[in-house]
Amino acid sequence: MIEFRQITWDNFDECINLQVTDEQKGFLASNVYSLAQSYIALLNDHLPAMSFAIYNEDTMIGFIIMYHDTAEENEYGDEEAYGILRFMIDKKYQGKGYGTKAMKKALEYIRTFPQGEATAVYISYAPNNKIARHLYRKFGFNEIGIDREENDMIAKLILQEP
Repeated sequence: MIEFRQITWDNFDECINLQVTDEQKGFLASNVYSLAQSYIALLNDHLPAMSFAIYNEDTMIGFIIMYHDTAEENEYGDEEAYGILRFMIDKKYQGKGYGTKAMKKALEYIRTFPQGEATAVYISYAPNNKIARHLYRKFGFNEIGIDREENDMIAKLILQEP
């Protein structure tokens, strides 16, 4: 069973040691960098980033950061939205269906509106990351364009009509 758990001193080292495959290393920032971003958001943003270790039973298999933006903060659209900033499954656990189960869990969590109402979810990924593209399309994300600054594909999932 997939669950999200808070990152604590007890699992911090395990989280920062999660790795993607060599081919995927250029697709996303390290977990150390991502946790640093999460910390800065905690200190500076109205709502903190939602950072979790992803577990299957008692085994940490991945890491995710989600966030909520107001309509004014949303850099990809003009509505209140959630975003998935980081999503990774450790290379030892890839190809076993955990990514699909974890994404399903993330979207279920977002649909509880833990930090406020929203009508969409945004995610970005490297345009040549075919595995990510396939996974996100499976959940109904539609590509809406390229973030020119980051050179990432932006995809949007409609949660509810405004």
